[in-house]
Amino acid sequence: MVGIAQLAERLVVVQEVAGSIPVTHPNETQRVRPRPPVWWSGAVRDVECSMLELDATQFERLVVDELDLLPDDMVDGLDNVIFVVEDRPEDGTLDTLGLYDGVALTERGQYGFGEMPDRIVLYREPLLAICDTFDDLHDEIHITLVHEIAHFYGIDDDRLHELGWG
Repeated sequence: MVGIAQLAERLVVVQEVAGSIPVTHPNETQRVRPRPPVWWSGAVRDVECSMLELDATQFERLVVDELDLLPDDMVDGLDNVIFVVEDRPEDGTLDTLGLYDGVALTERGQYGFGEMPDRIVLYREPLLAICDTFDDLHDEIHITLVHEIAHFYGIDDDRLHELGWG
């Protein structure tokens, strides 16, 4: 169980990290990204609906790559959390990019053995629908991961908007 002091430290770290990730912060104009991987050549652009397309396996690889780029301070405290990729939210909308499904650390009382894991869900089709390029997709996945992880630590949407991660 995380003590109040430890939780406060993690919240400060996550807020600092969320406010200072230099590579892909949404307010930055210059972004440094690796070249698209070899398998990226299989990605196609649907001309009719103007939507970038990746199959589920390719998309999951991008999510894992972005998770690996997140600072250790942000991910080290993610106990009993799983990351899931789904095509769309249950309501079928393309408006929701991700979801934190769980109880934030700041709202937990007793939490321990036998608890179902919290879930951070990224929705493939909505993310693809808003991206025109590989770099855009990397950025949106990164922003969505930071946003949902912040919810795990108890940071609400208002604070995330203040930090530029809304």
